[in-house]
Amino acid sequence: MKNTFALFCGLLFGAGLAMSGMTDTAKVLGFLDILGAWDPTLIFVMGGAVAATLLGFHWVLKCQSPVCADRFQLPAGRSVDRKLVAGSAMFGIGWGIYGYCPGPAMSALVYLDVQTFAFVAAMLAGMAGVALVQKKV
Repeated sequence: MKNTFALFCGLLFGAGLAMSGMTDTAKVLGFLDILGAWDPTLIFVMGGAVAATLLGFHWVLKCQSPVCADRFQLPAGRSVDRKLVAGSAMFGIGWGIYGYCPGPAMSALVYLDVQTFAFVAAMLAGMAGVALVQKKV
């Protein structure tokens, strides 16, 4: 049941990304180009996501435990360190260069674009590289 629910949520998330234009790199890059031909329409996508999150967290915080898990899993650390800053910078650079972050990139694989497959392969290789480095440290 847990995996079925996760699959449904992933498909719903991907469909939402596609419908909102988040899988269109030109639209995302247009949003990021604040000094050029800026496309502000993705503000509404972000606003909708923030509103849904606020409503969802209001409900979730009243629950004793998650619906599909034994307990809530919240991050233990609250400090800003070099790993967080470096990871955030790499995320932003990747998003700015190609117009995808991980969720929309995975959703856009259904378009069968070679550049998207290359982006996802590079993203997965980067994740694997970080995992290897963290094991050695």
